[in-house]
Amino acid sequence: MIFKYFPFVFCLLFFLNLNAQNFGGGGKLGISTSQVGGDNLAGFHKTGALIGIFANKSISELMSFQMEMTFAQKGSNNPEMNNYENENYLKPDISSSYIELPFLLQYHQNEDLKIEFGLLAAYLIDAYYNDINGKIPLSNNQINPFIDYDFGILLGIDYKFSTKFTLNTRLSNSIKPIGSEDYINNTNFNSSRKGKYNSVLSFAIHYNLS
Repeated sequence: MIFKYFPFVFCLLFFLNLNAQNFGGGGKLGISTSQVGGDNLAGFHKTGALIGIFANKSISELMSFQMEMTFAQKGSNNPEMNNYENENYLKPDISSSYIELPFLLQYHQNEDLKIEFGLLAAYLIDAYYNDINGKIPLSNNQINPFIDYDFGILLGIDYKFSTKFTLNTRLSNSIKPIGSEDYINNTNFNSSRKGKYNSVLSFAIHYNLS
């Protein structure tokens, strides 16, 4: 089981050696708005926190590579849960937290603007369903409804508005279902047989050490 922690140990050592490898880097702080496609709820109604570190290196005059390690809160929110007159008030929503490893290629449109695209791998820290009474506990014989890993694609824009700070806006989406019941065609908690996928729109401030 120790193998699952290897990517995060590797990234920590990587970031600690930024200066030796002539990389740039820094920290990031922001918020996310998210939804889970396939959970019968729609809209980026779930708000969460983003905090992490990043390292980057130019690979040409117009391109750079960036790798990050980020704590991200995701999920979905049912805004009608306390509205008993709405037919959707009984539908549960999802709360989840991940450690993400995004790998990005950045195209330098000019000195201040970058367009980025890439892949991400994420490890699940915690996830559960919520109903009108709060967190839904698992029964003794029930499997965890969420798998430990998430993989996705992302697209974003990074705008430098001062020497040290940039504003980053990013859209990411899972490419594999995040629910364990999605792989066994179960329909626990009204999940869709098509599977559930994280969709996240994030806004973050990046502080550059270099």
